[in-house]
Amino acid sequence: MNSRRARVADIHALASALPYVTVYDPDSSTPVYQVGGKSFVFFRTPRPVAVDPVTGERYHDVVVFWVPDLAAKEALVQDESTPFFTTPHFDGHPSVLLRLSRLPELSRDELAEVIEDAWLSRASAGRGRLYLESADRITR
Repeated sequence: MNSRRARVADIHALASALPYVTVYDPDSSTPVYQVGGKSFVFFRTPRPVAVDPVTGERYHDVVVFWVPDLAAKEALVQDESTPFFTTPHFDGHPSVLLRLSRLPELSRDELAEVIEDAWLSRASAGRGRLYLESADRITR
């Protein structure tokens, strides 16, 4: 396993390495990674609900990851050792947000797990099963 600090390029490489992935707007600053027409990782444009609590300035570096369920979301956002957060806009939605400026707080391996879980949460059951049985998993 590779335990170096995660980089933005790792998000793109890991998400693209998963099977059946389509990337929308790959050349933009806000690409969307989908499996079976369902987003599992996407880069957000600045929104009024994701702001710096001190300056009130909108975050320009937010990426969204789907999670398996709301319990997984709560575990990530309530764990102060992780850089994940949420906003009221995402209440009840099985996803977590991450500022790219905090991405190096994760190892590449931790990021791979989050991306793999995001893909598995959106892929069909059959595709998920085949992937989990394969030797080509990104978390190995």
